[in-house]
Amino acid sequence: MAKQLIVNPAPHAHSGDSVRKNMLNVIIALVPAFAVSLWAFGWGALMVTATSVAACVLFEWLIAKYIMKQQPTICDLSAVLTGLLLAFNLPSNMPLWIVIIGALVAIGVGKMTFGGLGQNPFNPALVGRVFLLISFPVQMTTWPRPLGFASAMPFVDAETGATPLAAMKEAIKAGDAGLLDKLPDLWDMAIGMIGGSFGEISAIALVIGGIYLLCTKTITWHIPVSILCTVALVSGIFYLTIPGAAAPQYHLLTGGLLLGAIFMATDYVTSPMTPWGQIIYGIGIGVIVVVIRTWGAYPEGVSFAILIMNAVTPLLNMYIRPKRFGEKKKA
Repeated sequence: MAKQLIVNPAPHAHSGDSVRKNMLNVIIALVPAFAVSLWAFGWGALMVTATSVAACVLFEWLIAKYIMKQQPTICDLSAVLTGLLLAFNLPSNMPLWIVIIGALVAIGVGKMTFGGLGQNPFNPALVGRVFLLISFPVQMTTWPRPLGFASAMPFVDAETGATPLAAMKEAIKAGDAGLLDKLPDLWDMAIGMIGGSFGEISAIALVIGGIYLLCTKTITWHIPVSILCTVALVSGIFYLTIPGAAAPQYHLLTGGLLLGAIFMATDYVTSPMTPWGQIIYGIGIGVIVVVIRTWGAYPEGVSFAILIMNAVTPLLNMYIRPKRFGEKKKA
């Protein structure tokens, strides 16, 4: 009898790569954004990050060992990365007990319920983030100001304040472009002098991390570029046709767009396998983001957009497949 081959679930690594190596590359790419968050928010960002990472690792170990009765796989760093990404999507003043709940949902529901790494249909960190957003909306939308930047941020009060996305939503709702004067300038957005989830505030830091991932071939350009180009195009059309709509550059530099496009939408397990599938996936995310930002109940739409397109990924993998080796063209 011919020798049987056992195929493990995705992600499948080739050419000397490994899951641990790829996860480590993503963690390294997040260091610039983490450094900016520490500079801007201090101990709050550090405590939220440490709590999230520790809780994710602990919950994965406990669930794998005592519920699933299998060897824990925490050494592959996937739980560490989930904890980092979950933390990056939270305010730096988030109560730590809520962070622990988010970690439990991310690992327990978003990942281990489906069998662990390679079998989860949705990005675990985003599952945890959206759960917290729905369950604890006040805590998830109370943004502390970056330390020392109050004079450069006219839209914040003494302790907490609105994000640029909130100002953009207010302008659209009122149909008054004058309300966009509350927005910080583009340079402030680029370096991180804005409110929001602490891992998303610095566009420059996130782009540096993205360049590192591209140079190490940890990700390809298809998903990030398709998302960003779609957001720029659709928001540009809205800017020209909808009173109070913000210009495309504000959409690109604010909120979790860069964090989502570079680090979360590119998740190997939950994104399409083929280049054309990835481009369509990215276009879908970009359109949904701008639609939610314009007409949705929430100012931000990146998390919802990625999760929606995660659900579409199996269809994209089914209908957009590379030609099999040796397959002939149909007449």
